[in-house]
Amino acid sequence: MKFSDGYWMTREGYQLLSPYEIHDVRVGADSITVFATHRHLEHRGNTLNEPLMTMEFSSPMKDVIKAKFYHHKGRKRSGPSSFPLLTEGSAPVSIENNDEFVSLTSGDTTVKITKAHPVSISYTYKGRALTGSGTRQTAFVKADDGNHHFREQLNLAVGETVYGLGERFSAFVKNGQVVDIWNQDGGTASEQAYKNIPFYVTNRGYGVFVNHPELVSFEVASEKVSKTQFSVAGEMLEYFLIGGGSMKNVLSNYTALTGKPALPPAWSFGLWLTTSFTTNYDEETVNSFIDGMAQRDLPLAVFHFDCFWMKEYQWCDFEWDERVFPDPKGMLERLKAKGLHICVWINPYIAQRSPLFDEGMEHGYLLKRPDGSVWQWDMWQYGMGIVDFTNPAACKWFGDKLRVLVDMGVDSFKTDFGERIPTDVVYFDGSDPMQMHNYYTQLYNKVVFEVLEEKRGRGEAALFARSATAGGQQFPVHWGGDCEATYESMAESLRGGLSLGLSGFGFWSHDIGGFEQSATPDLYKRWVAFGLLSSHSRLHGSTSYRVPWLFDEEAVDVLRRFTKLKLRLMPYLFAQAVQSTRLGIPMMRAMVLEFGDDPTADYLDRQYMLGDSLLAAPIFNEEGSSSYYLPKGTWTHFLTGEKVEGGVWRNERYDYMSLPLFARENSLIAVGAEENRPDYEYADGVSFHLFELQDGAAARAEVTDTKGAAKLTATATRTGGEIVFATEGSSSGVRLLLRGIASVSSVEGGTYEASQDGIVVVPASVGSQVRIKL
Repeated sequence: MKFSDGYWMTREGYQLLSPYEIHDVRVGADSITVFATHRHLEHRGNTLNEPLMTMEFSSPMKDVIKAKFYHHKGRKRSGPSSFPLLTEGSAPVSIENNDEFVSLTSGDTTVKITKAHPVSISYTYKGRALTGSGTRQTAFVKADDGNHHFREQLNLAVGETVYGLGERFSAFVKNGQVVDIWNQDGGTASEQAYKNIPFYVTNRGYGVFVNHPELVSFEVASEKVSKTQFSVAGEMLEYFLIGGGSMKNVLSNYTALTGKPALPPAWSFGLWLTTSFTTNYDEETVNSFIDGMAQRDLPLAVFHFDCFWMKEYQWCDFEWDERVFPDPKGMLERLKAKGLHICVWINPYIAQRSPLFDEGMEHGYLLKRPDGSVWQWDMWQYGMGIVDFTNPAACKWFGDKLRVLVDMGVDSFKTDFGERIPTDVVYFDGSDPMQMHNYYTQLYNKVVFEVLEEKRGRGEAALFARSATAGGQQFPVHWGGDCEATYESMAESLRGGLSLGLSGFGFWSHDIGGFEQSATPDLYKRWVAFGLLSSHSRLHGSTSYRVPWLFDEEAVDVLRRFTKLKLRLMPYLFAQAVQSTRLGIPMMRAMVLEFGDDPTADYLDRQYMLGDSLLAAPIFNEEGSSSYYLPKGTWTHFLTGEKVEGGVWRNERYDYMSLPLFARENSLIAVGAEENRPDYEYADGVSFHLFELQDGAAARAEVTDTKGAAKLTATATRTGGEIVFATEGSSSGVRLLLRGIASVSSVEGGTYEASQDGIVVVPASVGSQVRIKL
């Protein structure tokens, strides 16, 4: 929201009350409170009839500074007044208060408030300037119409770039954009977003989390081109300045505050196939797809039933449409006997024709209008009401319907919608509808996720969720929503996923081939490669089926190649997933997250790192041409073995069976022995691929079991012409593949032989050490 009129003026109808002069400072055991006037006090009489700003600074955890500003502190804020934080108490701080400034330091992050007027606030990390605010930047915005706001403007340095703010499909770098944190069902082709997160991170190594669930308006180098501005309605503003020194550390600190991503089950990383949205299907159709995949050697892990598993006009009643599924329990048993997991579509809306509507209305489980009637409209489903998840009884009622389905054999739920939440409603617990609009999705997904954890066990819960808010990363997986079957939409989907990853979310997917319309065979095959090199992979569409043989026979071969590639990579990928849950960093990483010291990486949004070691650059045109950037170092094409010196842009053409997929130097990548399922014993028969280990460098790889527990660790170190390879843990067989090396002089502690890709070294036993002379 804009309050200024150019550089000098304020917009008509607003008055900015900014801290100008410190009147008093109170130092607590672990906090400081600053009272600031809005003008110079020439004499005592100036203290009358004048507002004062209260500014509180504290630290909930190391390297995180909490800033809370008030005008009138006593204004009531109905819940949720803020996002729940996972840290309790406060972190140890050091406070300095002298004639010139007062400061508070947590870890290596410091906030300093000057006492000379005009007041300025600065944030530093290890003495290095991060950001801050000065004259007329922090402000209580007094409005003539009584709709007051609080705003902050934090400085942006020359060359500083801003990322995050949720899953946004607009330009990847947010500089120059106006962003409203307000969940909407706008597809992937607009400024609207399903997942709005009031958190951003910059390439200077800090982040800002605005702790307001309601509408937060951001002006990112837009209203003032050297500032990031954020504003909220009301008399108070709370935000956290998150230090860490690197973007990874900032994300780790942010997710320590709001929640680490849960670890999805190993089976969820396999290929998902759906019925599509409006297509006709019954058990025979479903089996024709599943059997067709098996006959073509296309490993399938999950089958998803979209909306019409329930009868039309009755979403949601959680009952199978008996006209096409007369024996749902038996059908699920037959599908699961084929080794599949089952997902079904749901949303939090109850249509008037659903038998559950009267039940929900009678017991007060649906959102109400101020007059006490049920809130209804005809958008999406005729006469639909919306479940009130602030009512514990409604949560149990909704959850009980899902428990029946889980007992029947359902393993996962696609939790669709949750964005179009009205604000002219009354909640059971008295929550403010404006503050609940974005937060509603958190309650919705939490109920569903906890049902799955309760019934399936911890580590076996997986959603396929569309909407989210801050903290939603705790309930994976999320997908990108309604994209079109175009290359442009494929690229905007990737931008959205990278943006979400820089907002604290670890796992993300998208509709392979696009949701709206039908993809051409060319687009389908290119999107398949991108989709199988994502954390989660789903074939889904709106009006047409997405099985590959309906496109062409080559599409079958492409899907087989990349599905099996992903399954072979599961030891590496699942270990990266475990790392995402520990650190709060995404599996699909924007290049700037891994290469923050390379300015070229700042704007890269058509390629990404898949975990620590693999770079992927999807192809976004029918010519098969690829323009991508390799940072400094030696890179090895994972599929062809080609070596390339980085620090360069490359332009190449690729057929459908390949794309730029490069391994970083000094990488040790675990490749599995299985290519037909995602959940297998990753350590048994594992091959460790070693790429360009530099003299004096070390590489490490961890292999877990399918629950995320460490099973096997491998290390490789190089000194001059000798590589030492060692393993520790449990495995029925380990191999080391020296990629791109044609010969070695000797191997001590194992055997070796030449292969097409390099030298294969087999240690004498797990736990032994192998010395390789080059």
